[in-house]
Amino acid sequence: MKVFLWWFIVGATMALSVLMLQGGIRDVMQAQGSVWTLKLAELLTTIIGGGLLGGCIALILDRIKKS
Repeated sequence: MKVFLWWFIVGATMALSVLMLQGGIRDVMQAQGSVWTLKLAELLTTIIGGGLLGGCIALILDRIKKS
């Protein structure tokens, strides 16, 4: 579990950094009204997806290393 949490945080941070480089954060800040919540939800799902990808790959590689 510790391996998954560490790599989840690393994956989420990497996804956030890619979004910042591509201007995704700027789009959220400039959006207004209900579009703002839609953009924020899109941003959060991308960050969580990056974390899950990193965590799951880390678990798979950890299992391979142990066997």
